[in-house]
Amino acid sequence: MAAVAITDLRQHLGYLKPSDIGRIEEAYQFSDAAHQGQFRLSGHPYISHPVAVAEIVADWQLDAQAVMAALLHDVMEDTEVSKQQITERFGKPVAELVDGLSKLDRVEFQSQADAQAENFRKMLLAMARDVRVILIKLADRLHNMRTLDAVRPETRRRVARETLEIYAPIANRLGLDSLFRELQELAFANLYPARYKVLAKAVKAARGNRREVVNKILKALKERLQSAQIETTVTGREKHIYSIYNKMHEKHLSFSQVLDIYGFRVVVEDIPACYLALGALHGLYKPVPGKFKDYIAIPKVNGYQSLHTTLIGPYGMPVEVQIRTQAMNRIADTGVASHWLYKSSDAEINEVQQRTHKWLQSLLDIQHASGDPAEFLEHIKVDLFPDEVYVFTPKGKILAMPRGATAVDFAYAVHTDIGNRCAAARINYELAPLRTELKNGDRVEIITAAHEHPNPAWLSYVKTAKARSQIRHFLKTMQYEEAAALGERMLVQAVRALGAKSSEATPERWERLVRDLGAKSRQEIVADIGLGKRLAAIVARKLLSLTEPQAEGRGPAGSIVIHGSEGLAVQFAKCCNPIPGDPILGFIKKGQGLVVHTNDCPTAAKSRGDPEKWLDVDWAPETDKLFDVAIRVTVANQRGVLAKVATEIAEAGSNIDNVSMDEERSLYTSMHFTLQVANRLHLAKVMRALRRIQEVVRIARVKD
Repeated sequence: MAAVAITDLRQHLGYLKPSDIGRIEEAYQFSDAAHQGQFRLSGHPYISHPVAVAEIVADWQLDAQAVMAALLHDVMEDTEVSKQQITERFGKPVAELVDGLSKLDRVEFQSQADAQAENFRKMLLAMARDVRVILIKLADRLHNMRTLDAVRPETRRRVARETLEIYAPIANRLGLDSLFRELQELAFANLYPARYKVLAKAVKAARGNRREVVNKILKALKERLQSAQIETTVTGREKHIYSIYNKMHEKHLSFSQVLDIYGFRVVVEDIPACYLALGALHGLYKPVPGKFKDYIAIPKVNGYQSLHTTLIGPYGMPVEVQIRTQAMNRIADTGVASHWLYKSSDAEINEVQQRTHKWLQSLLDIQHASGDPAEFLEHIKVDLFPDEVYVFTPKGKILAMPRGATAVDFAYAVHTDIGNRCAAARINYELAPLRTELKNGDRVEIITAAHEHPNPAWLSYVKTAKARSQIRHFLKTMQYEEAAALGERMLVQAVRALGAKSSEATPERWERLVRDLGAKSRQEIVADIGLGKRLAAIVARKLLSLTEPQAEGRGPAGSIVIHGSEGLAVQFAKCCNPIPGDPILGFIKKGQGLVVHTNDCPTAAKSRGDPEKWLDVDWAPETDKLFDVAIRVTVANQRGVLAKVATEIAEAGSNIDNVSMDEERSLYTSMHFTLQVANRLHLAKVMRALRRIQEVVRIARVKD
């Protein structure tokens, strides 16, 4: 057996120098002796596994140290051999690689999950020092997956799930496409054996039915590219069963509805030829709109580059085509291993190395931030899908969102009207704030209301360009309409201040004013007044064709009435939080409209230098909304006091918008509330209710 194994291994080592091959054979002899008498569950001598791993590593043409480490990767874990012995015999680099691949021993863990997480963390940190660790580990995992039949069903499922969740994504992240696909396929076959068998049988049957069509397409592609004088290699390939299953699962399709089980790969000489080939093929078959992806201009995170397009072939069959150069093909198959495979200063390969190094560095950063192995593993799982999170609509449709996207982004991704009217969100059947960041696999349902509209605060946390632009567009439109209504009222007040009647502003005068000011319409002028871009007094003079002031001051004008429902055109200053019943005044702020302050507001007092910008304003007898007001409640620091205060506030008909407490707590502590009240009478009612609580020592309204 040993002679056969070493002979098989030699066939994979032709790219190495004879001296290196000699060292590898020495490592083989050492490993064979160490594992003497050990057998795998399949009944084969244990040495067959390290040899198989070394062959996979050699096929990637890694250096001699990596092949030696592959042969020795289990000796520290399963035999009496120490790291010191490996260092003395084969050198420190090989010993470090083997140590990085060895599981932790002699450590007590609370659970299997903890042990798995800690071992995984150790391996990833070793990988951050030397990427060959993970390449050998992936080769080890691949051979274990190929020989998984011998283990118990529950172990098989556990290993398969771990492969699907962790090792296959790592292979993908490192750009090892062939390995990624094979790991997925083997994991799927072991995790869901019945589904795999059914699909494999269906694919085999379809292969015979569609062979003629596939050959026809292949021939047509070759002829078209040849006639365009593009040197190329065209190959047809069957899609992997796991890929077909994923498509069926995500799009809720039956197998007969998945038409594109075949793909075609076009490999050309250089990048310009990629685009020439794309043009030629789009001339042969019509492309499917929205199905073209240019990963050459914008490579994937793992360095993968290719043009992807889907064409409508004969009989309406979708034809998926990948177009790439030979260098891109090489990187697509071997990814980060290309560094060892082709010892050149190839810029594309260097870029793959840089991307990988950057990712590995981020693993170290996560490690420093996370002390818990299970938490670290969870971070890594998230990090393995760096670009997108996949979330479900209530009907099961999957939407890909950028990482960090919120429920508001999701609402706009479904439809603009859903976004504009969203009031709340249910994430995984539970109510959640709209700013909640979405995670992979979340089921998101948006609750809408006819009276709801976008909130300017949404702009601080949305991630998608669509959400951001739609929110801005809505707010701009709404603010314009509300500003126009306010501007109309302000202009009427200014006309009266000049001792004139509104009826004197005839359509002819308006027409002349619009022309003189270079505006598009009357609405634009009054909106500018409402937004503070034009002064109502000056517009009123021009409208009435007055050149000289009629009187000193502003005259006996009626004040502007505030209802509270003016929207964005009227803002209530946060410095003093005016509420109905407070004496108020208005300040025109350019671009923001009318800002309402209390008469005694210190911030307003500092801005009184320009009397033209101040307006008389009064509350309407009946206002249409609740207003924010801040209060400070000092209480005896006793158990349950916050609950008592909150209950009294609720029973007085007020809503708590925000609450905080002083960090330093002694015998007494202060609670800070932002309440919503209808007016001063309502606030007085709330404060009276709070004074009845035995523990309340002092209560005050906070204006600054």
